[in-house]
Amino acid sequence: MFPPFYTDFGKNIEIGKNVFINSGCSFQDQGGIIIGDGTLIGHNVVLATLNHDFSPSKRDVLHPNSITIGKNVWIGSNSTILSGVVIGDGAIIAAGSVVTKDVPSNKIVAGVPAKIIKDIE
Repeated sequence: MFPPFYTDFGKNIEIGKNVFINSGCSFQDQGGIIIGDGTLIGHNVVLATLNHDFSPSKRDVLHPNSITIGKNVWIGSNSTILSGVVIGDGAIIAAGSVVTKDVPSNKIVAGVPAKIIKDIE
């Protein structure tokens, strides 16, 4: 892990073996974060496990939901992974992507919001 590294709680992060986390990452971990073995996380990646209520009168209510990242995943720089997302083993998240939905194993996703662009063979 290269500093600086930011977290809002820090006790709800489970990191596997041989994980690389580059500088400037921010992990909002109140909902829980699991990172599988061999994962590579680029500069300035945000893992956000909290969401606000949609109702304007309840917008101050927070809804935590975990993020699970499989084994041997590569998350490109400046990507954001939102609450409730599961990223399958071997997936690649292109730089600058915003991941709002689950990513199947061995797929490459890119964009805002991220969409599958290629299979990994």
